[in-house]
Amino acid sequence: MAFTYFFRDRQTLELIRDLVVPKLRTRRYVHIWDAGCAMGPEPYSLAIMLRENMGHMSFRNVTIHASDIDTSNQFDRIISQGEYHQEQLRSVPASILERYFEPTESSGWLRVCPEIRRSVSFQRHDLLSLEPIRTNLCLILCKNVLLHFTQQQRLEVMGMFYGSLEDGGFFVTEQTQKLPDELSHMFWPLKSNAQLFQKLAN
Repeated sequence: MAFTYFFRDRQTLELIRDLVVPKLRTRRYVHIWDAGCAMGPEPYSLAIMLRENMGHMSFRNVTIHASDIDTSNQFDRIISQGEYHQEQLRSVPASILERYFEPTESSGWLRVCPEIRRSVSFQRHDLLSLEPIRTNLCLILCKNVLLHFTQQQRLEVMGMFYGSLEDGGFFVTEQTQKLPDELSHMFWPLKSNAQLFQKLAN
């Protein structure tokens, strides 16, 4: 089972906050795909950041579609319950813990609050099927997944992401995965030192 923890990549969250959230605030509905979400800390961290920076009314229209191939058949239960050990919450600021987590019956475990849990839905999905979970997405995150694919598979998966994003939508990947030259006509980087891209029109 993949091990992750909350607010693991704070730099990326801050980039999304500064460069993407202003665009999301103008949308009636916001659909985001976190592809390769593992046990859920990443989509829940994203949801908390959005709630902090979009406000209650705008955040009500946010849906984060979290997906993973999930060979363990456990991610759905873990994400829907939203219960995590305090070890996975070590990077969460105290003020965020207080606002968005509640104690459980088990010592050392905390539960994500209902408002944040409602914004995240999980589904089992294989990226190599090249079938998107939906279209007209505002933002796609795919981190710590593409490095396991061949170069051709990466090209095909990123091409599928391009097709499932709305015009002007955003794509985030891990720092180790540079955008292939073959896809330079599809995305442009919003910052030279970060893997945050915006979809170019056909």
